[in-house]
Amino acid sequence: MGWIIALIVGGIAGWLASMVMKRDASMGIFLNIVVGCVGSIIGNALSGPLLGIRGSVQEFSLTGLIIAFVGAVILLAIVNFFQRSRAR
Repeated sequence: MGWIIALIVGGIAGWLASMVMKRDASMGIFLNIVVGCVGSIIGNALSGPLLGIRGSVQEFSLTGLIIAFVGAVILLAIVNFFQRSRAR
């Protein structure tokens, strides 16, 4: 059951991050889920040592959603940076 919740929370976090980073039109539901789940890993890697906060997307919590969202925004910012530099 934890994987289903992780996919749902990852999808929500990825969708919110894609809207904030203005990439919603170029991403589908599958990429939103991937970005949200990878964002959760990035967010936990950064928030654990720096802030001492851990959040899991495998059980629904607001902390886990926020950490996944912040990690997804960071991931999309990195992708945007490399896509812009490649276009030049």
